[in-house]
Amino acid sequence: MAEKQRILIVDDDSSIAELISLYLEKECFSTTIAEDGEEALSLYEKEGADLLILDLMLPGIDGYEVCRRIRASSDVPIIMLSAKGETFDKVLGLELGADDYILKPFDTKELVARVKAVLRRFQPGRKQGSYELTESADSEEQLQKGKYIAYPDLVVNLSNYAVHYQGKSIDMPPKELELLYFLASSPNQVFTREQLLDNIWGYEFAGDSRTVDVHIKRLREKLPEGADWEISTVWGIGYKFRVG
Repeated sequence: MAEKQRILIVDDDSSIAELISLYLEKECFSTTIAEDGEEALSLYEKEGADLLILDLMLPGIDGYEVCRRIRASSDVPIIMLSAKGETFDKVLGLELGADDYILKPFDTKELVARVKAVLRRFQPGRKQGSYELTESADSEEQLQKGKYIAYPDLVVNLSNYAVHYQGKSIDMPPKELELLYFLASSPNQVFTREQLLDNIWGYEFAGDSRTVDVHIKRLREKLPEGADWEISTVWGIGYKFRVG
C-alpha cells in the first residue's frame, strides 16, 4: 500500500482545522494540525509534510513569516488561507512563495480539489536533485522520454518539474515552472495576462492579472536572460518568451 501523503494544517481556529482534516482524511491523506506559527515550524522541522495549508492570521508568528521561513530551505507546496481578500494580501502571499491562495469562507470540497491539483504538479525530492542534467546515457534517455524544452543555458522539464539554468538546478514552485514552460513552448508569441491566467491557473485560482506579474518577476530573478532568449514584456498587452 502506498504511503499516505502528509498534510500539515495550520489554523488557530480548531473547528476549521478539524473540518479540513476530516475531509482530507476521507480522501486518504494523513493530517497533522498546528494551532500557531511556532508549532507549525517545529512540526515541519521534525516531521516534514507533503503540503501545508497555512492560515495567515495566526497568534505569535503569522502565516506570512511561517511561509518565508519555510521557503528559505524548502519548496514544499503551500496553500494559504485568509479572510483578507485584498489584492495586496494575495500578491504578498504569492511573492513569499505560496502556490495558491484561498479566501475564507471556502467550500471544503474545492479546498480538497486544490490540494490534489497542487500535489499533482509537485514532484517530491526536487530539491535533492531528482533530475540531474549530465552527459550520462541515463539523463539523455530521461530527456528523450520527458516533456521538456531546451534553449541555450536553459532546460525546462515538465515531466519531473525540473529546471536547469547554466548547468545548475533551479528550485522553482510548480506554478512558476508551468508558466515558464508555457511561454517557452511558444517562442516569440505574445500572451495577455488573462490568457496566461486561464492557461496556467484555470478554474483553480480566482486571482487577478497581478498574479502573473508576480510570477514573471520571480522567474526573472531566478533566470537572468540568456544570450539568445529572455522573458520579455510587451507593454500594454502581456509577455512573451523572446528568442533570437
